[in-house]
Amino acid sequence: MRYVKVLLDFILLTLSEKITFYRNIISALTDNILFSGLDASLAEAKAAIDALELSILNAADGSHTAKALMHAQAEATDKIFRKLAASVDIMADGNEASILSSGFRASKPLPTRQKDTLTAKEGKNSGCVDLAGKAHEKGKAYIWQSAEEPLPGNEEVWIIIGHSTSASFSVCNLIVGKRYRFRFAAITPDGVTDYCEPVSRIVT
Repeated sequence: MRYVKVLLDFILLTLSEKITFYRNIISALTDNILFSGLDASLAEAKAAIDALELSILNAADGSHTAKALMHAQAEATDKIFRKLAASVDIMADGNEASILSSGFRASKPLPTRQKDTLTAKEGKNSGCVDLAGKAHEKGKAYIWQSAEEPLPGNEEVWIIIGHSTSASFSVCNLIVGKRYRFRFAAITPDGVTDYCEPVSRIVT
């Protein structure tokens, strides 16, 4: 699972959006016991926001000098909040709730990838396919079926190609270049389960 971190997406906000976002950060971090030892000064950060807001107002007249000063102040303010974000990131140590309490946004951990119910891979020999399924918790044995890809207008015809005591099976003597579909079901003390969703493979 991916480690949860502070997002730096605030850098992409417009200047007016940054003012709102940054002031929210200051409010969230003020007297926040989780972040009492930040590397960056909240007073310095607040002063930078005030200066940025003033520079935006001064640039409203459209002068090149005022706009240049505004962009310079924006970069300086961003730098301070990057430093704050880095400090929060270290102190939160991957705790999403802690990060959110700081006012910053947190990255989302990637969900654990679930194992495919059934995979079909090229076998060791030509005309063979190795099948690997997800074992059933009560499975005592498994039934394996295959079907040749039907021609348009024809129904899919499934035939049993074997049984196994584990959720894996190798089938050979298939026609090279033809596409087959495979599926399996588990035999449990409660009976035979439904067949899994089939997977297909062209035999090589």
